[in-house]
Amino acid sequence: MLRFRSLASGSAGNATLVEASDGPGRRTRVLVDCGLGWRQLQASLAALGLVPADLDAIFLTHEHGDHVGCAPSVSARHGVPVWASAGTRAALDDQQPTAAFRAAADGVAITIGALQLQPFTVPHDAREPLQLRCTDGARSLGILTDLGHVTPHALAQLADCHALMLESNHEPELLARSSYPEFLKRRIAGAHGHLSNGQAAAALALLRHDRLSVVVAAHLSERNNLPALARRAFADVLGCAECEVLVSSRAGLDWLTA
Repeated sequence: MLRFRSLASGSAGNATLVEASDGPGRRTRVLVDCGLGWRQLQASLAALGLVPADLDAIFLTHEHGDHVGCAPSVSARHGVPVWASAGTRAALDDQQPTAAFRAAADGVAITIGALQLQPFTVPHDAREPLQLRCTDGARSLGILTDLGHVTPHALAQLADCHALMLESNHEPELLARSSYPEFLKRRIAGAHGHLSNGQAAAALALLRHDRLSVVVAAHLSERNNLPALARRAFADVLGCAECEVLVSSRAGLDWLTA
């Protein structure tokens, strides 16, 4: 069984726990991004009956602080390997020399216990950002956040996923009216920034298929978006009621099965 749980999502921090089971009592757990403080991560895992040492690996999508968080500390204290691209590692090496880094790259599958991670490149303003398709061999979860536009390559990697976590970062009108400086507005709305609700909905329309059972709107800006707007955009594509659309926030979400 493949399941996942968003521990937190948004500008303040991002972390998603992905778990696969290959038999009674045998589970593989990978934390995709670790953008939480040490105490917050401990508390989030404790609520699930886990400790940081129960993690089999951490996968960092890129080097921004809301995705890295305490990952190096977890690695140093508990020997948890941290998978990241060469670019992400280079961006972090000077500041985080104690992490047990392992190399991840576009198109090179990573097998960790019962899970296989399939990284792929995305356009974002980081050194070498990667996003993920996670599978247990039977079901697949696609994670697509932190990108300025959706490429054919990303769509191909996420085709036929049974579950999706899809960035729906901002509403253009709210971003334009916000108090953010102009350079930051341009960065967010740019080709290497973040997806708007409309861009996310357009991607979802291309990725939707009959076996897609779970869709989560993720990485919403607290200042430049509203959950209701993301729900409306996704509901229009999925043909469901807005209240049925799942939105992850700083508080995360409960377990979901792919």
